[in-house]
Amino acid sequence: MQGEDSAILLELARIAQRDAIRRRKRRLAAAARPQKPRRAAPSRMPTQAQQNGLQAESQARRWLERSGLRILARNLRCGVGEIDLVGLDGAVLVFIEVRHRRSTQYGGAAASVNRQKQQRLMRAAQYFLPRLSRRYFDCNIPACRFDVVALEPSGLRWYKHAFGSD
Repeated sequence: MQGEDSAILLELARIAQRDAIRRRKRRLAAAARPQKPRRAAPSRMPTQAQQNGLQAESQARRWLERSGLRILARNLRCGVGEIDLVGLDGAVLVFIEVRHRRSTQYGGAAASVNRQKQQRLMRAAQYFLPRLSRRYFDCNIPACRFDVVALEPSGLRWYKHAFGSD
């Protein structure tokens, strides 16, 4: 019986050694192969569209602050979406989507906030609401609303209560 055990152990050792030799050969072969050139890291510079969007958000922010809204946060990002601006209008927490269009040909900036975009904004707001309520409302959930600021060739328009969960 003891001879059988040692034979089994010897065979297992041979298998392990053979596997180790194979792994070493694969590693050496991979190191000897010419490496493919790596692509350069993507540029961190924002695209022209992103720059235009940031400018539109800055313009909307300044306009809203002059109109009496207190801006609490900007560009809150999470896995489900992004909220451009978060403001305080009295005791109401306002989630603001800023849209910019050069033309009103396809319905304009406000019309581009379709149902799917509204749902993403509502999910993102649900994600950030606990954190915002802890920080600004002593852990109490405030009244909330969703506004859209549309920047078009005709000027800036602020749509209060643009959409909601109803």
